[in-house]
Amino acid sequence: MGVGREVSISLDGVRDKNIMQLRKLNIALFPVRYNDKYYADALASGEFTKLAYYSDICVGAIACRLEKKDGGAVRVYIMTLGVLAPYRGHGIGTRLLNHVLDLCSKQNISEVYLHVQTNNDEAINFYKRFGFEITETIQNYYTNITPPDCYVVTKLIASSSTKK
Repeated sequence: MGVGREVSISLDGVRDKNIMQLRKLNIALFPVRYNDKYYADALASGEFTKLAYYSDICVGAIACRLEKKDGGAVRVYIMTLGVLAPYRGHGIGTRLLNHVLDLCSKQNISEVYLHVQTNNDEAINFYKRFGFEITETIQNYYTNITPPDCYVVTKLIASSSTKK
């Protein structure tokens, strides 16, 4: 069965000309409607926001926001990471997340975090496989979905200068 299974997964940056792909994916994937600031942040993050293509079909995306912390350090907030259901299990989400984690390491960004709905076991387990840990629970974070609570899931990354 393994013959012919090699399908190309490619990542592409999000730009003005393809931002509608991200909008369409988000509508299909998430129970939340994102505002213009979300898309502006996604564009502003440059290489940290990517669309994933499976045999030239746009099937997933990761969208990040870069945040300055006190003292000037930057951390990455993963606003969304999603893959259309029929394409899950092919390593697309892993490829997207690894892309961002590698960028963080190269740019000496030591912290990545996101919010996950408390009942989203699939996502929680996915992030735990990459060394993320639940660092906080926020009650009533979401306004229009149930349950409204979320976990803050965080990963601390050693910089590439300490790995060499």
